[in-house]
Amino acid sequence: MNKYFLTLLITILLFACKKDIMENDQSATLHFSTDTITFDTIFASIGSITKTLTVYNRNNFDVKSNISLLGNSTANFRMNIDGIAGNNQTNIEIPAKDSIFIFLEVTIDPSSSNTPYILSDSLVFTIGTRKQDVDLVAWGQDAYFHTANTYGDIINGTDTTRFFYHLLDCSQPWTNDKPHVIYGYAVVDPEKTLLINEGCNVYLHNNSGILVGNPFIEASGGSIKVNGTFGNEVTFQGDRLDSWYKDIPGQWDRIWLMPGSIDNEINYAIIRNGNIGIHADTVANNNPTVNISNTIIENMSSIGILGQGANITAINTIISKCGQYAVACNIGGTYNFTHCTLANYWDYNRRSTPSILLNNYYEGADGNTYVRNLEEANFTNCIIDGNLSTEVSFQEQEIGAFNYNFDHCLIKLDPTISINNTNYQNAIINQSPEFTNNTESDFHLTESSPAIDAGEITFILNDIEGNPRNNADIGAYEFIE
Repeated sequence: MNKYFLTLLITILLFACKKDIMENDQSATLHFSTDTITFDTIFASIGSITKTLTVYNRNNFDVKSNISLLGNSTANFRMNIDGIAGNNQTNIEIPAKDSIFIFLEVTIDPSSSNTPYILSDSLVFTIGTRKQDVDLVAWGQDAYFHTANTYGDIINGTDTTRFFYHLLDCSQPWTNDKPHVIYGYAVVDPEKTLLINEGCNVYLHNNSGILVGNPFIEASGGSIKVNGTFGNEVTFQGDRLDSWYKDIPGQWDRIWLMPGSIDNEINYAIIRNGNIGIHADTVANNNPTVNISNTIIENMSSIGILGQGANITAINTIISKCGQYAVACNIGGTYNFTHCTLANYWDYNRRSTPSILLNNYYEGADGNTYVRNLEEANFTNCIIDGNLSTEVSFQEQEIGAFNYNFDHCLIKLDPTISINNTNYQNAIINQSPEFTNNTESDFHLTESSPAIDAGEITFILNDIEGNPRNNADIGAYEFIE
């Protein structure tokens, strides 16, 4: 008898301890990780990042809630609750003293007449007759979209790969009335010139880039001319505008000046967060591959400027935070850098390659070494610095030309390298440039910088900000008291 009484008592206690589900109790209140979820500016037809809302049940009983997206823009917002998609979900159980996660995304409708677009909806939680809500706000804007409109075939033996790309219509310059968004690769045909006017914002999707010259046409050529001005620069960056992506490298590929592309000009541009900023390939004549001036290249996962047998001139240019080289003068060529700040304080992971590479050969697929003369690599009034012990790498094949010169430069250099030769004139070796704040990429000079008044007077009369170069400081910025 006692045995049956004990079993009954345990059963009663178990049922007594089980928490009730109070799905109709108006006193049941939920708590949220935020009262408003805001999506930063996104482009029409491009989905946002996924944002997370945590819903807390701080009651000592389980709660069931209906959860719905309500408002005029529900077709744009998308909801997923613990892995189940749907904008209207019923009887979602939230255990006592526990929580659930709601994942939210949004896409802007490009047919909307509002520019910029502003979407505002609500996420409504209903428990019985009690309602609570969390606001959803998204900002967006329209853009010029450059998506694949043709293709070429890449043949490798018996394998053929179809490569889709956007062939650009270069008959009209790009203007700054709307952003330009590139999906995949946008291609400038030979004999065509893409003009990009001041103030244009160019956004490139993941694994996207600009090819100047068409690899599927035997004829070479094609040019890009970027005509920014101070305070109204042309920007190239990834198309994710959420604040989390602000300084993330590797979001897009590169601006690639294909073999034979000549007379390219980039003035007052900001190129950030890609793999390679400017990739300039071999030219077969004396025309410059590209002239770069008053430009900032930053946060590149690989290289800031990659020249391969190219002819590159850069003036008043800043290159910083590159995962490999700030500048790679590779496979020979002709290079002239004047009043440039090459400051590679890469901090995303370990960097093992110095900021500057000078090279005059390559190894072929057959295992042989092929020499390509480094005709010139002139650095005048430049700062070359970073967080490695040396920031210049010399890769010389002695049977070829290997001509380089550092004139009035501040350089971080291996102290075992002799500078008592004609390759160095008035060089400042292994002294801190005393930047204002290199961790924040502020490369203005402080009043204690050894670069002040240490440069050589050149034809460059103003710095990157338009300040006069009275006594020629080293680097892209002139010190202003």
